[in-house]
Amino acid sequence: MATERTRNFSIIAHIDHGKTTLSDRLLEHTKTVSEREQQDQLLDSMDLERERGITIKSHPVTMSYTARDGRDYKLNLLDTPGHVDFSYEVSRSLAACEGAILIVDAAQGVEAQTVANLHLAMAQELTIVPVVNKIDLPSADLEMAHKQLEDILAIPGEEAIHASAKMGIGIEEILEAIVERVPAPEAPADELLRASVFDSVFDSFRGVVSYLRVFSGSISRGTGIRMMSTGKTYEVKEVGVFTPKMERRESLGPGDVGYLIANMKSSAEVKIGDTVTGSARPAPEPLPGFKEIQPMVFSGIYPVTTDDFENLKLAMGKLQINDAAFQYSAESSAALGFGFRCGFLGLLHMEIIQERLRREYDMDVISTYPSVIYHVTKTNGEEVEVDNPTFLPDPAEIEEIREPTVRAFILTPNEFIGDLMKLVMEKRGLMENTETLDGSRVMLSAVLPLNEILVDFNDRMKSMTRGYGSMDYEHSDYQPANLVKMDIRINEEPVDAFSSIVHRDKAQSQGRRLCEKLKEVIPQQLFKVPIQAAVGGNIIARETISAMRKNVTAKCYGGDITRKRKLLEKQKEGKKKMKAIGKVNIPQEAFIKVLKTSQ
Repeated sequence: MATERTRNFSIIAHIDHGKTTLSDRLLEHTKTVSEREQQDQLLDSMDLERERGITIKSHPVTMSYTARDGRDYKLNLLDTPGHVDFSYEVSRSLAACEGAILIVDAAQGVEAQTVANLHLAMAQELTIVPVVNKIDLPSADLEMAHKQLEDILAIPGEEAIHASAKMGIGIEEILEAIVERVPAPEAPADELLRASVFDSVFDSFRGVVSYLRVFSGSISRGTGIRMMSTGKTYEVKEVGVFTPKMERRESLGPGDVGYLIANMKSSAEVKIGDTVTGSARPAPEPLPGFKEIQPMVFSGIYPVTTDDFENLKLAMGKLQINDAAFQYSAESSAALGFGFRCGFLGLLHMEIIQERLRREYDMDVISTYPSVIYHVTKTNGEEVEVDNPTFLPDPAEIEEIREPTVRAFILTPNEFIGDLMKLVMEKRGLMENTETLDGSRVMLSAVLPLNEILVDFNDRMKSMTRGYGSMDYEHSDYQPANLVKMDIRINEEPVDAFSSIVHRDKAQSQGRRLCEKLKEVIPQQLFKVPIQAAVGGNIIARETISAMRKNVTAKCYGGDITRKRKLLEKQKEGKKKMKAIGKVNIPQEAFIKVLKTSQ
C-alpha cells in the first residue's frame, strides 16, 4: 500500500482512562481480529497486565480500514502504558508515530499523566486527536471535560470526539479522524535503509525479535543489515507485521511498523532506539535517537537459596532484552550471599520485575531496601556516585552529599490541600505553586527528595484524597542534604543488608522502627541479643531479645539457698562464655519479613 495511505498513531492517556479498551474496539471495528479471537485487553499479553489492569509494554498492531471515501488505509497503532514509571516506553513508541489519540475521561477530566503524556507527544511534534471517553457514565460531565481541555491543555474543545470505548460509541468517528487529521509518513529523501528499533522481546526458539518502524528504504528476508550503535552486521531471517499476532510479510517499506528477526543471540546486541541500516549501503548518520535510559531506583536482588544464583542470572539477562531500562550487576553481601545490584525507573517498575522473576522464571528472591544514586563530594575534592549504602565513604572524608529530587505535580480536589501540604512537608518537600484548575480541583507543584517518595508516598496520597488525587513527577536536580548512613548491628555485628542512607532528622524514628521489627522475627538465643541502630559511633535505637532460660534450680527441693545461688552463678558464667563465642544466625525468613514489610 502506498505510503500516503499509511497512518501511524498511538493512544495516550492517564492510567485507567480507557486506552486498552479503545484499542480493543478499534481492532473489532476494523475486523483485524475475528469475533472468535476477540477478548478484553487483547493487546495486554502478560498475565500481570491483565491482573493489575495496567499496560506495561507497548504493543504494536497493523489494521486495514476502508474510509467513508471508499479508499483503503493501513493503520499502525501503538498502545502505550500510562504509568509514570513506564514513560520511557511511551516516548519510544511516540517516536515511531505521526499522530496521537489523547483520551480524557468524561467523569474525571484531565489528570496528572494526561498532561505529562501530552507534553511527550508535543515534544515529538505529533498531531493530537482529542477523545472524550466514557460519555455513557452517569457522572460524565462533557462541559467540564471540554473546559479542561481548553484551559489546562490548550486544545480547542470542539475538536474533541465524544466516545464510549466500552459501549462502542464514536469508534467510526475516531477512525475517520485518524485518516483525515493524522499526516501520512514523510516520503523518504533517498532509498537508503533507516529503521528505528522501539522495542524487543526474546523468543527462546528464534532469538531476539526487534520491533521497528521503517523510515526509508525497505527491508526483506536475506537483506544484510547493520546496527549503528554496535556496528555489527547480520542477515535478516524474517520480517512481518502484527495483526496482533506476528504475521510474516515479504518486505517492510517506508512508514511500516513491524518486526525483524535476524541471527541475534543475546540482549546486548539490540539497543532500544538504535538505527538499523543496510550493511552494503549504510546511511551516513543514525536517526535522531532516544536518550540512554538512566535508572533512578536501586535495590539488591538475591536468590533465597544460593544454588539459584546462575538461574537468576539467566532470568535477568532475558528480562533485560524485553526491558531496556532494567540494569543489573553482580554483588555479594555477607548476610545474603551472592546476588545482583539492580537499577529500576521507579517502584512500580521494581515490583513488576520482581513479580516477573517469580512468575515467568519461577525464582524466589529477596530484595534489599530501595535506594537512589547520591553524589558525594569528598574532602579531597573527588566526586563519587553512591547507589549502595555499603559504599558510602567514611563520614570524616565527606564534604557534602547531594540527593536527587523530583518535581511532583499533584492534582487533587480542593478539600484535601491541607493534608497533602502536610504530607509534602513531612517528606522534606518544598511547595512551589498551587494553581486552581476549575471550581473543584487544584494542581500543587512541589520539589521532593526522590528517596522520600519511594516507599509510601503514592499510597498515602491516594488514601488521603480518597482515590481522587493523581500524581506525576519529572526528575529535577541534585540538592545538598544532611544525610547519614544508618547501620543495624545484631549482637555487635553490623548486618549490611539492613543498612540505609537516611536524613539525620529521621534516623532515630527509622532506626527504632527497624529494631522493633527485627526483635519480632529473630529467634531467641541462649544469651541476650542486643539489636542496635547506629549512626557512625552513636547508638540511636536499641531493642534486646531476652535469653532463653533453663530452670537450673528445678532439682533443688528446699535446703540451703547457697546451693541455688551456686547453680545460678554457674549458669551466668556459661552464658557469659557463650555470648563471647556465640554467633547469632539470622534465619532467611527474618530477612524476607523485614525487607518486605519495610518496603
